[in-house]
Amino acid sequence: MRTYWNINHTLRTLEEWEPNCWVQVTCPTPEDEDYLFNELKIPDYFLDDIRDKDERSRYDYDDGWSLIILRIPYVREVRSRTPHMTIPLGIILNKGICITVCNYETNMMIDFVSYQQKRNRGFTDSVDLVFRLFLSSAVWYLKRLKQINIIIEEAKRNLDKKIDNEDLIGLSRLQDSLTYFNTSIRGNETLLAKLKFKLPVDELDADLIEDVTIEMNQARETTNIYTNILDSTMETYASIINNNMSGVMKQMTSVSIILMFPTLIASIFGMNLISGLEETWWGFPLVIVLSFSITGVFYGLFRHKTWI
Repeated sequence: MRTYWNINHTLRTLEEWEPNCWVQVTCPTPEDEDYLFNELKIPDYFLDDIRDKDERSRYDYDDGWSLIILRIPYVREVRSRTPHMTIPLGIILNKGICITVCNYETNMMIDFVSYQQKRNRGFTDSVDLVFRLFLSSAVWYLKRLKQINIIIEEAKRNLDKKIDNEDLIGLSRLQDSLTYFNTSIRGNETLLAKLKFKLPVDELDADLIEDVTIEMNQARETTNIYTNILDSTMETYASIINNNMSGVMKQMTSVSIILMFPTLIASIFGMNLISGLEETWWGFPLVIVLSFSITGVFYGLFRHKTWI
């Protein structure tokens, strides 16, 4: 699906392409790709790079065409091992042409358009649009990090009540998400530093870049904080599980030792040998009393040492 936006003064849709408009392509169809190749003449490999979900943040230039790949946060709607991840957003620039291509429909782009329309202001040029997309991505990283923190706190409350495998697995998957976030944010920061010298930046753009840098730094630091908290939480609950396991094993070992003595006594007196108690009426009661007495002694000793 592609949408044409007039970015001068206000953000409003257009019926067809005009010079200096913004072409937003979301989940491109074969028809959209043919339009980009045949009508706008973009290099064919640009879309292949954007289509690669593992493509890193980078800048490329080819015969007047600039390709900027920005990593943005994305939440999968379907149940997934890693619900919070990052995906590439491609920005293609040329003289009079500004195109964004994303193979996923994201809340970030929907919010970006809605916010600009509420501001009732467009963009000064395509460079301004690029850096505002950087700013929006940093803000959305912070939003997703807050959601991850809420999930972490909820899982910790559940684990305080009962250690459950599902909560531990959920925390492990969040570790993967934070790793993706941290890598993508660092890549975006490196790309932002490079674009300062690759794109024609004016004074207003410089102020915007400073704001983007601050937001990116905050997103990176927040990611590191939540990563450290999650690592510490996982280590803490791993230690608790090991301690609980050690306590269970200690109790089972103590019970086995206590039960060993009556078993030993019964085995000795149960052997088919002459023991001198065969003809006495008190032989069997003696064995029973002896078994219970030794068992009671060791039970009291283990209780005293808190082994059971």
